[in-house]
Amino acid sequence: MEGINFNQIGVSFKGSGSYVPDQILTNSKISQKVDTSNEWIKSRTGISERRISSLGDNVTEMGYKAALTAIEMANWDIKTIDLIVLATSTPNDLFGSAPSIQAKLGAANAVAFDLTAACSGFLFALISASQFLKGGGGFKRAIVIGADQLSSFVDWNDRGSCILFGDGAGALAIEATNEFDNLIGFDMRTDGERGSFLNLPSKNTKGSIIDNIDFLSGAFSPIQMNGQEVYKFAVREVPIILEKLLKKMNYTSDKVDWLVLHQANQRILDSVGERLKIPGEKILSNLEKYGNTSAATIPLVIDEAIRNNRIKQNDIIATSGFGAGLSWGAALIKWG
Repeated sequence: MEGINFNQIGVSFKGSGSYVPDQILTNSKISQKVDTSNEWIKSRTGISERRISSLGDNVTEMGYKAALTAIEMANWDIKTIDLIVLATSTPNDLFGSAPSIQAKLGAANAVAFDLTAACSGFLFALISASQFLKGGGGFKRAIVIGADQLSSFVDWNDRGSCILFGDGAGALAIEATNEFDNLIGFDMRTDGERGSFLNLPSKNTKGSIIDNIDFLSGAFSPIQMNGQEVYKFAVREVPIILEKLLKKMNYTSDKVDWLVLHQANQRILDSVGERLKIPGEKILSNLEKYGNTSAATIPLVIDEAIRNNRIKQNDIIATSGFGAGLSWGAALIKWG
């Protein structure tokens, strides 16, 4: 890695990893809890089952295992990692879970921090980490992790939302280079005016410390979602941002080998692919097995496709994350 010109560098993608908990919650099992059915859930979402964390799993543990498998694929010495960015909305420590992952990995030379942007989190973290590598400052190797434990914040009596979410983690290993840039282009957007469509709000209880000094005891409500509005947002905004990015980078959709979207709903995936004129066989999907794992969905589906020999060296991937905030983004990358 010596001799890099830090004023003219790009990034390359060296490895991927993922982890999902062992517990499987099928649609049939959910239908024993709330008034729904496997057929209803599958026809409207494309989801058949999802993974649920047990007491031994949390974001730190899942993120660590996903990161470790990405590092192994990259064949890196852990001590050469300079940066760890964890995208999560459900840390097991509100002060940040990335430092715990750094410690478990033994990546003593890496700075580590969390980034919160819900279902857009992994894409935002990947772009952010890439800018650290491109900007120099001694950053040469980074692990970008997406991990969420949404089962802890789901109202399991709300049949409109409990059917959607699961737990898991994914990670990518990226490296600075002065030969090319495989992060071809990106764009990011936020519209806080529509943030109430999907959120996980605080739920505070008033208490008194002494005399007239009050305080609010911290806690969180379950996930709240206006499913219809989120769906309309995704099928409108995601094709627009991807179309603009492809045009900006002088790419046409037929040059895209794979479309990798946040795994929220199969109908969204199909609608975006149709709008972009990308055939179904080029749209990667694994939400049937895992549901919506928030920041974990994109790296999880990429890792599976790489290990199944679908994504290959130099393949062009158009990807988009979208969700709470409301936030959304897109990136065009070349694998390798």
